Amino acid sequence: MDAERAKNKMNRREFIKLSGVGLLTMAIGDYNKLEAATKRIDFHSHAILPSYVEGLKRLNIDAVAEEGFPLPNWSVEAHLKFMEEAEINFSVLSMPTPHISNAEVARAINEDFSALCKKYPDKFGFVATLPLPDIDGSIAEIEYAIKKLGALGFKVASNSDGVYLGDERLNPIFEELNRRKALVIMHPSPARQLPRESVVTGRVMALYEYPADTTRAVLNMLANGTLEKYSEIKFVVPHCGSFLPYMKQRAGAMFQMLSSMKMMEPVNIESSIKQLYFDLAGDPMPDALDILLKITDVGHIVYGSDYPYVPAPILLKKKRALDEELKQQQWTNKIYRTNAERLLTN
Repeated sequence: MDAERAKNKMNRREFIKLSGVGLLTMAIGDYNKLEAATKRIDFHSHAILPSYVEGLKRLNIDAVAEEGFPLPNWSVEAHLKFMEEAEINFSVLSMPTPHISNAEVARAINEDFSALCKKYPDKFGFVATLPLPDIDGSIAEIEYAIKKLGALGFKVASNSDGVYLGDERLNPIFEELNRRKALVIMHPSPARQLPRESVVTGRVMALYEYPADTTRAVLNMLANGTLEKYSEIKFVVPHCGSFLPYMKQRAGAMFQMLSSMKMMEPVNIESSIKQLYFDLAGDPMPDALDILLKITDVGHIVYGSDYPYVPAPILLKKKRALDEELKQQQWTNKIYRTNAERLLTN
């Protein structure tokens, strides 16, 4: 088992080294002086691949009906152009929503991602989709994606067919991810039951339900001790922490009350949240980054664009505002590179 872990760890390190995202030498002086040469990593971006579009059709999933938003146009050429304009050197790709729970379709999508990343190894890596809540299919995909496809980690939905992260039914999957000290990127998925009619938040998922369901899933993991139990997993929470910065204090007080009433087991919400990483996809400026820093530190934040769901011109404008703040705070290297490399290589 130890030999297998060492091999997997080395494979990830070699992949990053070959992709050009390896650490710059520290021998030339002050770390902050290296900002101009920083390797900038986008930890939250998507590719709309043919296998995904075909998979949605095969499973009779209507993305517009489910998400309230059409699948954006995507091409590798357009993505590379955006990366060049945004001065992003390397992008970690994941499957978008709607989530895929079918193991066969998830395998085809993961193979498609792997082929793309092998064609552009210095530009793209990917996290493989796990077909939650399928236990056997997900465990098989973990093995296959690491050994055969070169996946950097795994993407999991906040809920999969109504089964939320933190549900004990998913424990076998988490045990395997924990054993491998895996990188796991969360992504929202709409709740099963929503007020769809006459309520804008129930029509356009990105407005409210995405951050709401992400928060619901994280709270479920916190309440059930999932993060304490599987502390070797490196979780990344999307969209500036979603609503967790607001919910941390409220949840902490409620969990204490509920445990005192024997309605749940005591949990350490502080230590669990400290384990989490967060990406800045969405709107980090002018407020969300400051709010996020109420519950975490700058060493646990990575950049995310959410391309192509936000048009490139808008992303570039948002990124300019973020870059100015990071430069003033001398956080550019940490958020764009060193935090990301820690997740990708450890």
